[in-house]
Amino acid sequence: MARSDVQASTASPSAATAPRTARPPRRAPQQRLQHWLGENPLGLLLSTPYVAFVVVIFLIPFGYGIWMAFHDFYFTAPGVEVPHPFVGFDNFAAVLDDPVVRQSFLNLLVFLVINVPLTVVLGLLLSSGLDAVVHWKGFFRVSYYIPYVTASVATIAVWIFLFNGNGVVNNLLGSLAPEPSWLANPALIMPLIAVYVTWKNLGFYILLYLAALQNVPAELHEAAQLDGAGRWQRFRSVTLPAVRPVTSLVVLLSIITTGQIFTEPYLLTGGGPNGASMTPALLMYQKGIQQGQPDIAAAIGLILVVGVMVVSLVSRRITEGSK
Repeated sequence: MARSDVQASTASPSAATAPRTARPPRRAPQQRLQHWLGENPLGLLLSTPYVAFVVVIFLIPFGYGIWMAFHDFYFTAPGVEVPHPFVGFDNFAAVLDDPVVRQSFLNLLVFLVINVPLTVVLGLLLSSGLDAVVHWKGFFRVSYYIPYVTASVATIAVWIFLFNGNGVVNNLLGSLAPEPSWLANPALIMPLIAVYVTWKNLGFYILLYLAALQNVPAELHEAAQLDGAGRWQRFRSVTLPAVRPVTSLVVLLSIITTGQIFTEPYLLTGGGPNGASMTPALLMYQKGIQQGQPDIAAAIGLILVVGVMVVSLVSRRITEGSK
């Protein structure tokens, strides 16, 4: 037998039968580019300007604000370089020790407790009524939406005319008018602002609910009615579950609006009387711009952002039933 035959016969069977590991084919440059850009690169291209806008206008200032909250920072003249030492949580300690800051967050809580339930209840009830209206639907929708698109300066001027000491409301109430008047009453000013914001933004939320109600199949209401369900039972078992996602959105947007309250107390009272209408956003403006303490203002803003996030997550678990 030849030597080559002997070597072939004595070779390991596993080596002879083991399959070769095939290398994956290398992607062409065009395929790699498509992998990174996705299936629709045109959409990525069109969204790039907005992404750049969000990064430049929101993310970079927000990151800079976080940096300011942990440093001793103050404004200087252009071109002047001064050290900004790291102070840790000293700014947050100063914020939490300030009774004005605590009062502003308490005012915000009062606003939240009034505005959010009132927005949800009125938005759902009025949208249900609009959904049942046969004639003049467009007129009523526009009527509710007009305050939302009207400038706050104009609408607040109307409310000052209504609720000042010699305003229309006090003249109608006569001896029942509160003393001191609405805008000067520490117990009434924040509820009044909450009612104003609810009235102004209600048209937007009504349209959201109205869109959800019009997507509810009529067969569900008919089946519930055939089963003997009354109007309230149909509303509770058919309408409420159908609009739950919109309710979650309305609550979330109302909470975000609560955290941003600035224009209304600034124009109505300037934060008074005695800080009864002061809000964290208005206090940030006063601390950072008027009093030259941007590091304190940044600390207030960071606490506000965290608080709004926590309340939003809790509201989502409640309204959507998520676990």
